[in-house]
Amino acid sequence: MKEKISFLENKIDLNSPNKNIVPITTKVEINGKLSIGGCFIDDLIKRYDSPLYILDESTLRNSCRAYKKALEKHYPGKSLPIYASKANSSIFMSNLIASEGFGLDAVSEGELLTALKGGVPNEMIVFHGNNKSDKEIEFAVKNKIKVIVDNNHDLKRLEEISKSFNCDLDIMIRFTPGIECHTHEYIRTGSFDSKFGFGIESLKNLFKFINKTKHLKLIGLHAHIGSQIFELDPHKDLGEIMVNKILEAKSFGHNIKELNVGGGLGIKYTEQDDPPSIEEWIKTVSISVIKACEKNNLKLPTLMCEPGRSIVSTAGVTIYKIGSFKEIPGIRTYISVDGGMSDNPRPITYQSNYSACLVNNPLNLDEKFKAKYTVAGKHCESGDVLFKELELGQCKTGDLICVFGTGAYNYSMSSNYNRIPKPATVLVNNGEAEIIQKRETPLDLLKYDVLPDRFIK
Repeated sequence: MKEKISFLENKIDLNSPNKNIVPITTKVEINGKLSIGGCFIDDLIKRYDSPLYILDESTLRNSCRAYKKALEKHYPGKSLPIYASKANSSIFMSNLIASEGFGLDAVSEGELLTALKGGVPNEMIVFHGNNKSDKEIEFAVKNKIKVIVDNNHDLKRLEEISKSFNCDLDIMIRFTPGIECHTHEYIRTGSFDSKFGFGIESLKNLFKFINKTKHLKLIGLHAHIGSQIFELDPHKDLGEIMVNKILEAKSFGHNIKELNVGGGLGIKYTEQDDPPSIEEWIKTVSISVIKACEKNNLKLPTLMCEPGRSIVSTAGVTIYKIGSFKEIPGIRTYISVDGGMSDNPRPITYQSNYSACLVNNPLNLDEKFKAKYTVAGKHCESGDVLFKELELGQCKTGDLICVFGTGAYNYSMSSNYNRIPKPATVLVNNGEAEIIQKRETPLDLLKYDVLPDRFIK
C-alpha cells in the first residue's frame, strides 16, 4: 500500500467534517493544482486578490446536517442545535444555518442584528454575554429574544428593562458546573473560577429571586465547559449535574423546559489532533441527559447545544501570497506573506497550530526540494508568525499558500492592525464562487476618522 505522504491524501469523512483537516470538496487536480468546491484556488486569487478567505458550502451543510441527524437518532425528546455565531458571524452564515433548521447564539447587538437580517427566527435566537449593555438588553426585549442570564447585574437590568416595556421575557440561567477539561486556559469556561455564569452554589437564592420578579420567565438552564475539547468524559457528567439543577428549580416552582449543554467540540487542525465525531459527541451528551431524567422520573427537556467551531472551521481556508525570503544560515529561513495576525490572531494569541500547503505544489512530491520555513506575517510585531518550521516544497515570491481550518475565529477576530484592510470572503460550491463579504479598502478605514474643525487649515 502506498504510504500517505500528505494530509491531503487522507480519506475524507463526509459525516463528520470536524475530523478532517481539509474541506470535504478539496482535491488535488490532475494538473497538480489545489481546488475546493470545484474552483481552482489560483483562479480565485486572480479574480478576488489575496489574502482571501474561502468557505466551502458543502462542508458547512454537511456539518449542520450531522448535528441534526445525530440529535434525531440519539435523543428521543425535542432538540435544537444553535450555531455559536461568534465563530463566524455574517448575514450569509445566519441565512445558511437558518436554512438548515438551526437556531443561533449571539453575544452582542451586532450579532443579534446580523442573525435577524440573515433570516433566523427571533424565537430560535439566544442572547449570551457576561456584561450586556442596557441598549443590547432593550434590543433583545423589543425583539422577544430569549436571554441567557450570566450574573446578578444581568438579572436586575433584565427585570427593570422588561418592566419598563411591560413585556414578559423568557430567560435561561447560565451556571458553572465545575467541570474541568484539557484545553487552553483562556477558553475554559466550565470551571468554578470563570468570568462566565453563576456559581452552582448560588442557584437556590437565584431561583427564589426570580420568583419575585414580574416579567422574567425562567424556562431553561445553560452550561458550557470549554472549547476545542477532545474528551467525551466531561460531558458524561454534565447531564446529571444539569438535571439535578432542573429538579432544584422545580422545587421553587419553575418549569424548566430547555437544557442547553453549550458546545466546544474540537476539530482537526493538524495530524496530531483526534477529535470525537459529531455523532459521538451528541450521543454522549444525549445518553447523559436521558439517564439522569429517567433516574429522576423527569420528562425529557428540549435539548439544545451550541456548536460553532465544529460547524465552520473546517469549511474555511485562507490563501496568502508569498513575498520576501530571509535566510539566517544555520537557524531558519523566513518567508513572509501578505497577511498575518490581523486576519488570523489565533497563533499569536493562543499559540494555535494549523496545517498548510502550496496551492500549486500541494503534495510536495519532489523530495529534493523539501524545506522547512517559518511563515511570518507582514505586521509590525516579532510575534506575528503563522507557522514555525512548516515543511513545503520549492517555493518562490508570488507563490500561494493555503492554510486550512481557518473558518472559525479568523474573520470574526480579525482587526485592522497597521491599518491593513480585512480580506474578502468567497463561498465556493459546485464550481461557482460568490462574494459573501467584500474586501475592505484603505479608504474604508478612514470612514470613521474625524479631524476637528480647529485642526483644518
